Amino acid sequence: MPHAPTGSGPRRRTVLAAALAPLAAAGCTSEEHPGGPAPGPPAEPRDALVMVIRHAEKPYAGDTAEDDEGIEHPGSLSGRGRRRAEELPRLFPPSARSSLPRPAAVFAAGGKAAPERCRQTVTALATALRTPVRAEFAVGAEPVLARTVLGAPMPALICWESAGIPRLVRALGAHQVVGVPAAWPDRYDLVWMFTRRRGLWSFRELPQNLLSGDA
Repeated sequence: MPHAPTGSGPRRRTVLAAALAPLAAAGCTSEEHPGGPAPGPPAEPRDALVMVIRHAEKPYAGDTAEDDEGIEHPGSLSGRGRRRAEELPRLFPPSARSSLPRPAAVFAAGGKAAPERCRQTVTALATALRTPVRAEFAVGAEPVLARTVLGAPMPALICWESAGIPRLVRALGAHQVVGVPAAWPDRYDLVWMFTRRRGLWSFRELPQNLLSGDA
């Protein structure tokens, strides 16, 4: 009568079961990890550079504003605001006087009911950069905007309503950085620059110095 090979049969199965019992009790069976590596730490967020500006000047009491067709419209820029919008390309390459990095993506507050001021502010700049203005996000949709911006080509420029800028900064995850104001000041001549390196944000506030009277 032939003999079973050494190490086979019920006795071997009993020994293996006894050896695997502690692993099964700890939830570490071979079925759960079929030979693949254990999951590692989450990926570090990619580097980012986001510039935020407020729309240019709006009309004050007694002032007038016109839309793109030359028709008086309170949701448009004032005369000074239009001059600022025309001068805005000087801040960025290819202008010889540029002081900021060239945006690879330009965003502006939009939506059907939104005033035109943000889009008007960056129209001349987008034309000079040959970059479309992305204006599909309305004020109030800052979390969605932030996710889109952080996934877009960098650097990115956002022109937004002042009341929504603190929500935007929070949505970017940069609200706890030292030096970031709690609210946008009552000014139109600033650039807020947020830089993320190795998952950490830093902040700088820069003057535009485009028109006489800018601080």
